Amino acid sequence: MLKKLDGIRKRYLFLSEQLASAEVIADMPLWQKYSKEQADLRESSEKYEEYLRVEKEMQDAFALAETETDSEMKKMLLDEGYACKEKLALIVGELKILLLPKDKNDERSCILEVRAGTGGEEAALFASELCRMYQNYCVAHRLRVEEIDVNATELGGVKEAIYGITGAGAYKLLKYESGVHRVQRVPATETQGRIHTSAATVAVLPEAEEVEVEINDKDIRIDIFHSGGAGGQNVNKVASAVRITHFPTGIVVTCQDERSQLKNKERAFKVLRSRVYDFYNGQNAKEREDSRRSMVGTGDRSERIRTYNFPQSRVTDHRIGLSQYNLDAFMTGDIDSMVEALAIADREALLASQES
Repeated sequence: MLKKLDGIRKRYLFLSEQLASAEVIADMPLWQKYSKEQADLRESSEKYEEYLRVEKEMQDAFALAETETDSEMKKMLLDEGYACKEKLALIVGELKILLLPKDKNDERSCILEVRAGTGGEEAALFASELCRMYQNYCVAHRLRVEEIDVNATELGGVKEAIYGITGAGAYKLLKYESGVHRVQRVPATETQGRIHTSAATVAVLPEAEEVEVEINDKDIRIDIFHSGGAGGQNVNKVASAVRITHFPTGIVVTCQDERSQLKNKERAFKVLRSRVYDFYNGQNAKEREDSRRSMVGTGDRSERIRTYNFPQSRVTDHRIGLSQYNLDAFMTGDIDSMVEALAIADREALLASQES
């Protein structure tokens, strides 16, 4: 580990020198490249500098304690050395975390897809509440939410909703939300007060750049059709809705939210690139299938990553066994503590796998 950190430190110092040179300053693309790399290395390099400083302080304290004849001074030096040793152990833990392989998609914008699962209209209503929850969460984190396509029901629910979430770190904040979300509550339409269980699925896909995903014209079919939905002046009057079928993967994307056919087409391609990128990101077909199943499941009530229990005001994430009793606040977008707990659990699991 220390050898790797020494290499990071040397590279960081080299980049610092280069960024101050006239040649690099004059070459803006190179300056930007070096600047980004330096920023990525800064935290690890500075933490390693702290490690080296504290290690030297510890060694100096113990070395002086060996030659010290005054018992009181000797004790003070030993205490200082042991305090540095404890601090070093903490720094080593932090360095191990900093050296964990980073998800290359973490800093990307992303596509958020929410679909009603088992449970009919109640599932659609729950899906719409999840949409609002994520919209509020994104706004709180200064992320821009762009509605790409929403298939609403007449009662205000959502069969399917697709959003573009733009901003640095959007995928990192939302990636743990992928999976089946189950709700337990008494629906508004229930006359006998019985608790119903329904579900909605959430998928979060890192947004792909055009240069990362090559979509050839011969591999797709674009269909233009009249919009459909719960109502509105534009419904079934203007052929502006767009459906793109990608033959190699079988992926189909539909966008009909905008009145403009061109805008719908642009948004559909945006979603298609992300889905194709996600499809080919796996190592093989089985990995892709297992990954997709673990992320979105089938929408059945028995599959779930999280349960929202309204009678008990409890939200439980089954992946880490964490329950919180703040459901009202949670549904308004206050999900930071859950997201942080999931990130910590993910990091600890990664650390354990590295050490085993």
